[in-house]
Amino acid sequence: MLEMTREEFEELVAEALDRIPPELTRLMDNVAVFVEDEPPADDPELLGLYEGTPLTERGEWYAGVLPDRITVYRGPTLRMCASRADVVAEVEVTVVHEIAHHFGIDDARLHALGYG
Repeated sequence: MLEMTREEFEELVAEALDRIPPELTRLMDNVAVFVEDEPPADDPELLGLYEGTPLTERGEWYAGVLPDRITVYRGPTLRMCASRADVVAEVEVTVVHEIAHHFGIDDARLHALGYG
């Protein structure tokens, strides 16, 4: 497994977020991004997870709720990557994938776009 501290991995996630175009980040609403070491035991190869209500499904009822949550998982990402460059690329794909869910884009469309 590739070695990388949690702090280094968190920095890669932050850099991937910084590369999201400003016109998209301005549209993001009530969402927080986290790094965790391992995904839930029932899905050990999961690289990222979006939990919340996509922007496309929010209505007038949407108020006073906790932020949506995007989690990027360090362990499976490091296990599948052979180099730091691979980790950088995979983190970027994962971050874009999960942000896309925040915008209401489903897995089928993301796979078709190459973010699967």
